[in-house]
Amino acid sequence: MNARQLPGSGLMRNGLRKSACLGWAIRVGRLPSSCESLDGSRALACLMGTVLLACSVAFGAEKHNGTVIPLPRAHAHNDYEHPRPLRDALDQGFCSVEADIFLVDGQLMVAHERAEIREGRTLQSLYLEPLRQRVQAGRGWVYSEKRSLSLLIDIKTEAESTYAALREVLKRYDDLLTRFEGTAVNTRAVTAIISGNRPIQTMSREPVRYAAVDGRVADLEGAWPPSLMPWISQSWPSLFKWRGEGAMEEAEARKLRELVDRVHAQGRLLRFWGLPDQPSVWKVLWEAGVDWINTDKLSELSVFMAARMKGL
Repeated sequence: MNARQLPGSGLMRNGLRKSACLGWAIRVGRLPSSCESLDGSRALACLMGTVLLACSVAFGAEKHNGTVIPLPRAHAHNDYEHPRPLRDALDQGFCSVEADIFLVDGQLMVAHERAEIREGRTLQSLYLEPLRQRVQAGRGWVYSEKRSLSLLIDIKTEAESTYAALREVLKRYDDLLTRFEGTAVNTRAVTAIISGNRPIQTMSREPVRYAAVDGRVADLEGAWPPSLMPWISQSWPSLFKWRGEGAMEEAEARKLRELVDRVHAQGRLLRFWGLPDQPSVWKVLWEAGVDWINTDKLSELSVFMAARMKGL
């Protein structure tokens, strides 16, 4: 007989989940600021209460009246590598998911490497169709809050030919996708952002688009409007030496804050990739105002963000 068959197995699973969450807190190795002024057993009790509250928020994501509360700054990096692409991220309240695509025999296949391509795993089957079904069931939005979900599409094959095929696919989801016409943006349930091999010039000339462009820090020097390039994404190691151990040097912390301010002043959002995927790094990004926190650890980041959103 397994746990699913035992009387009270729901309580057992809940207890196991909270134990896992406490283990996560122990690995973080730092008291919440609200507990730091306490001593001994009072500090431990404060920590336990704080973590259990965060756990109750995080497993399956916090819910209000039975619906998931979105995490506006959570980005699921390489989302398709999770057991249930898209669905695992949505169950945690993530507001951005990432899919890498290859153009193969006219189809847009989702995989991290070409050798990992598998029959049936297309952009439509893993993302666009499930999102359409969810939006139709959800009265026009992914979550009960009317917030557009970002779908970051990373082009791995040649830019122009892949985008030509992608453009035709995206047109079929006019009911779902944010529509761009010049500098006008008609926001809908899902906003597609093109990364990787980006056909920026081609996209900039289109009178109507169903996707925008993921920029780089160097693009801040250019004249691309936020309606074309609403995001700036950059490799963390290309700008910063800190890898999450100890305190970040003040010079680097200042550089990060200045970059966040610069991106925001242009009306764009900021994301980094290639960072250590751990709470010490998430904390620095959160406090600096980085818009998207990149992770492969869905439930752990959900715990972290839920606690931060509650001011813990």
